[in-house]
Amino acid sequence: MNGPAERPAPDAPRRGRGRPSRREADAGPGAREQILRAARDEFAARGYDKTSVRGIAKAAGVDSALVHHYFGTKDDLFAAAIEVSLGPALAVPAVLEGGPEGVGERLVRYFLSVWENPATRVPLLATLRSALTNEMAAAVLRGFVGRVLLERVAGDLRVSNPKFRAELAASQLVGLAVLRHVVKVEPLASADPEEIVRMVAPTVQRYLTEE
Repeated sequence: MNGPAERPAPDAPRRGRGRPSRREADAGPGAREQILRAARDEFAARGYDKTSVRGIAKAAGVDSALVHHYFGTKDDLFAAAIEVSLGPALAVPAVLEGGPEGVGERLVRYFLSVWENPATRVPLLATLRSALTNEMAAAVLRGFVGRVLLERVAGDLRVSNPKFRAELAASQLVGLAVLRHVVKVEPLASADPEEIVRMVAPTVQRYLTEE
């Protein structure tokens, strides 16, 4: 009488239809970065609601389990994709260089430069549009913009109420991006960036530094 069928070892590769196993993908170079690039592209093309972990895994050429292994939930992956998209905006030391005086102008100018660059504007637009139509995406974006960027600016300036100040500054900058690049209200949509800096920077400066 034949004994029970031998079970594969727990870590044995499991092959799907043309998809690499988690073990194979994990062993490959840059698997995490590959997933992150695919996520950024998928969120940019489809928005938050229509993007799935399965679709991202397929685009990255890996198993869905590997996506969960590296990033957890879809929300966590969306947050990581936002961080990649906003990576250039994390140059807080450059914004703070020179001290509190003129920080509003430097911040607005840098914010505009990120949006004026097509390479960074496309994923940023996708992120913003997702946030306008999905509360979970909006919550992730709010947390990132406020906590990772503007709270750091306000905190490093050593002023009172840094969180509130950060939110006020964010309201100016995100509102500016929506009207200029999503809704495309004229004449703001085609205004010269330097003119926008001249008009908006004093308000941002006041939010961040005035007592």
